[in-house]
Amino acid sequence: MNIVIVTDAWSPQVNGVVRTLQSVTREIEAMGHRVTVFSPDMFRSIPCPTYPEIRLALMSADRIGRMIADAHPDAVHIATEGPLGYAARRWCKMRGVPFTTAYHTQFPDYVARRTPLRAEWVWPVIRRFHASAQTVMVATETVRRTLAENGIHHVSHWGRGVDLDAFTPDAPPPALYASLQGPIQLYVGRIAVEKNIEAFLECRHPGSKVIVGDGPARDELAARYPEAHFLGPLSGEALAGAYAGADVFVFPSRTDTFGLVMIEAMACGTPVAAYPVTGPIDVLTEGVGAMDDDLDRAIAGALACDRLSCLAYASQFTWERSARQFLDNLAVVRAPLPQAA
Repeated sequence: MNIVIVTDAWSPQVNGVVRTLQSVTREIEAMGHRVTVFSPDMFRSIPCPTYPEIRLALMSADRIGRMIADAHPDAVHIATEGPLGYAARRWCKMRGVPFTTAYHTQFPDYVARRTPLRAEWVWPVIRRFHASAQTVMVATETVRRTLAENGIHHVSHWGRGVDLDAFTPDAPPPALYASLQGPIQLYVGRIAVEKNIEAFLECRHPGSKVIVGDGPARDELAARYPEAHFLGPLSGEALAGAYAGADVFVFPSRTDTFGLVMIEAMACGTPVAAYPVTGPIDVLTEGVGAMDDDLDRAIAGALACDRLSCLAYASQFTWERSARQFLDNLAVVRAPLPQAA
């Protein structure tokens, strides 16, 4: 099967959407399928307002349509509600080409955190974007309910995975950890306003706070919270070691739809503390983490969890399973694809 994926989120961006798409693409290709990805690095682009690390591709529906047609896909998946996604959607609708979409991010809440717009003003845009898709892929039941409450009912499940060979409790921790007062409390992810990292940095639980990642709020937060340790972006064994050497992983976000980093932390044996919101309430179960509206109480509860239970639970999440769910959800192009004008 030839599969086209159109996404506004791709390298060099580092986030859960990118890692999900890259991991699933590798699994699908290993199964013998061909995947063609159209991403912003292939086009002229401009920086996203308030988030310059994200590039917004500039192209017409005709141009992306010609590229899709030239790939001769058996299925088209539009991953994101960005300029590339909109252009591909417009071409597919004009040509009668079936496609699927996915809801990766609580986009209305994200916009509300970064602009004066209210979340309810954004939902009509989200509804229109996904209305023509054959199905909208979602990672959790809570996201399914959220979409249903906002008029999007044609959804299907697409879970997430973790590389259990890379994320392991045997990964060596950063040398810095040896000098830190425990318990070591870790955050991994984008350092941006929508991630609510200030809530973690304001926690009063004794110990040391470690921040792994990068983003537009990094310099400001590092200056405001000099007692925290900002390690910058890590990957591979260094990232796994940061997880494995921590006593608790703190996930303060209220806007994520899943939270892939929680699974990575548990695969390294580290329990998770979070708010009881979309993402954590679908991912965490008793014994592998704690959720509370008071993040300090959640941290204390997570520290009491058994690390072996975290390992056992995380082993259920594999990228192979995720890839098979993705393939099952695709809308197959039954007739020869119309050629772009």
